[in-house]
Amino acid sequence: MRFPLFIATRYLISRKKQNAINIISGISVTGVLVGTFALILVLSIFNGFDQVVRSLFSSFDPELKILPASGKRFQADSATLKLIENTNGVAVYAEVIEENVLLKYNEKTHPARLKAVDKHYMDVTGLDTMINRMAPEQPKDGQFCIVGQGLSYFLGVNLNFARSIRIYAPNRDAKLSASARNAFRQKYIIPSAIFSIRQEIDERYIIVPLSFAAELFNTGNEVSAIELKTDTQTDVDEVKENLQERLGDEFVIKNRYEQHEFFYKVMKSEKWAIFLILSFILVIASFNILGSLTMLIIDKKQDMFILQSLGADNKLIRKIFITEGFMITFVGAITGLLLGFIVAWLQQTYALIKISTQGTLIIDAYPVDLQAIDFVWVLVVVGLIGFIASYVPVRLLTRRILK
Repeated sequence: MRFPLFIATRYLISRKKQNAINIISGISVTGVLVGTFALILVLSIFNGFDQVVRSLFSSFDPELKILPASGKRFQADSATLKLIENTNGVAVYAEVIEENVLLKYNEKTHPARLKAVDKHYMDVTGLDTMINRMAPEQPKDGQFCIVGQGLSYFLGVNLNFARSIRIYAPNRDAKLSASARNAFRQKYIIPSAIFSIRQEIDERYIIVPLSFAAELFNTGNEVSAIELKTDTQTDVDEVKENLQERLGDEFVIKNRYEQHEFFYKVMKSEKWAIFLILSFILVIASFNILGSLTMLIIDKKQDMFILQSLGADNKLIRKIFITEGFMITFVGAITGLLLGFIVAWLQQTYALIKISTQGTLIIDAYPVDLQAIDFVWVLVVVGLIGFIASYVPVRLLTRRILK
């Protein structure tokens, strides 16, 4: 293999009889370089946005969520809670009730998703880090709510005034013949803070104390879910399997990915769809390699006859030109990977390229996350494209020239 590599290297770096061959070879290397650079940069940016979305969801969604296998609620009796508490890897848990309600503030009304939580909820999630506005004074009795930013905009909530939000919920005990007034239960609660996570969450959710919701819905010990946070030293999936085994088939346990499975699948599909599109562009760019090798084979026809007369067989001659094409691909790919790594690292470290968000997003620069697996995939794809672009023209042309 040393001889084909030696000749191919000489052909790559030496000047050809026709200057156009040098130009096309340079264009070939540049095409592979740009394609590889774009692949690494785009994949790293997608990884960065994925990390941002996951961090946002982690502020609202727990690491594990226990739901009833059937129905909307289940009894959170002392035996079930004790079993969860004594499971290895469970650091803290919170009882949760979720229901659809109607909110009224001043003269404005808007449907919402009420999430009632106990005192441990802030330890389970990072919602407290997503609060961007607070009332000057907090209610002394602890009966206050936290409103999503979008929801507060729809209702016109003003935290400077201790004005209550009226919450309407269906009355479970009302008879079918009951009047409209008796068909709904209502309670008042004062908004004390506004949080901002994601638009879909901000426009839907209002957070209230669990005791408040238990009275509003008349649920007693029933809850919609139990949300968990695990120890940092334990594996979340192991804790999930252990809990599922102990709780049985009456419950379904979901991790963060499974809580938003469709959303994460869409994000991953978008990433690999972009990968395929850029790979297709790289395939088009590789036609330069085909043209470069075609002209090189024609230019070096006399050299091939000399090599044949010295005892080289057709297989050895083909290896020379295939190696030449692969070297063009290799130089472009390695340079593109290196440049992609440098640019992505600079963006990740110094946030050079900003996003014009005007304060509407929690990030002000394009997020980047370098992952080794992306470099491997890009190198494999570029190498495969380069090999095919080299093998096909060499095989066809040398078959016609070499007898």
